[in-house]
Amino acid sequence: MTGSSVGIADAAMTGVPAPGAPRAEAAWRRRDRRWGYVFVAPQMIGMGVFVLVPFIAALVLAFAQWDGLTPLSWVGFDNFKTELTDPLFGRALVNTMLIAVVTVPIGLGLAVIVAVALERLKTRTLYLALFFAPVITSSIAVAMIWQQLFRTDGIISRTIAAAFHVPAPDWLADPHLALIAVCIVTIWSSLGLNVVIFLAGLQNISPSVIEAARIDGAGAVALFFRIRLPLLSPVIFFSSIIAFISSLQTFDIVFVLVANAGPDNATRTIVYHIYDLGFGKTQFGVASAASILLLILTLVITAIQFGFQKRFVHYEEGAA
Repeated sequence: MTGSSVGIADAAMTGVPAPGAPRAEAAWRRRDRRWGYVFVAPQMIGMGVFVLVPFIAALVLAFAQWDGLTPLSWVGFDNFKTELTDPLFGRALVNTMLIAVVTVPIGLGLAVIVAVALERLKTRTLYLALFFAPVITSSIAVAMIWQQLFRTDGIISRTIAAAFHVPAPDWLADPHLALIAVCIVTIWSSLGLNVVIFLAGLQNISPSVIEAARIDGAGAVALFFRIRLPLLSPVIFFSSIIAFISSLQTFDIVFVLVANAGPDNATRTIVYHIYDLGFGKTQFGVASAASILLLILTLVITAIQFGFQKRFVHYEEGAA
C-alpha cells in the first residue's frame, strides 16, 4: 500500500483529512456540509413558514383593506393613519407602556433579591423549583387561578378588607385596579425565570475577584453594590431586553384575566388591540398596520436599551 493510500485510509477512519490528500479533504467537507444542511433544515423551514411568511403577509396587508372574504383593495398608508388617530390604539399603547415600565424594573429587582437570598442556601433547588413552577405552567391556567384570587370574595380582597377595614376591592371590575392586577400576575409569572438566570450569573462571577475585594476590606454591602451587581449587569441587561419585549407582547393574561380588556378598556394592550381588530372586527389590514407599528416600537425601545448599555453594563476583564 502506498503512502498516499495509507493517508486516505487513515482519513476515512478518523474523519481527519491527511496531508497531501485534497480530494479526500474536499469529500469530507462536502459530507459534513450536507449533514449540516440536513440538521438546520427543520429550523429554517419552521422559521420560513411561521415567521417569514406571516411577516411578509402582515407587511402586505398593512397597505390593503381586507376582511378575509372580499378581494384586497390597496389603500396605501390609510391604515397607519387610521391607527395613529384611533383613541383605542392610544389607550392600548399607554397601557402597554405602563405594564412594561412597572413590571420590568420591579420584576428584575425582585429576581435579583431572591437570587442573592437563594445563592448560599443548600436547599435552593427546592425553592428554585417552586419559583420556576409558574414559568412552565400554562399562562391560561395562571390567569384563571389569579382570576379567582382577585374576586371580591377571593383571599386577596378579603385579606385587604380585614387588614384595613375597608370594603373588599373588586380588582377586575375597577378601572384603577384592573391594570395593577395584570402587572401583579405578569411579575409573578416571570419571576422564576429571571431568578434562575440571575443565580447562574452570580455563580459565574470569578471567586478571585470576590476574594480580592474582601482582602481590600470590602464589606458585604460594598461587595454587593460595587463588585457583584456591576459584574451581574450584563445578565441584567440581557434580561431587561427579553422582559421589555415580552411586556410589549402581553396578551394571554389580559385575554383570560379580564373580559373584553375591561373595564372601560383599562387593560387593553397593543396585542389585544390587534387581535380585536383582526379576529373581532375582521379588519385585517388595520390590524396588520398596528402590528407593524408594534414592531417599530419594539425596535426603537431595544435600540434605546442598547444605546444606554455602556452607561450601566460592566464586563469582567477578559470576558467577551
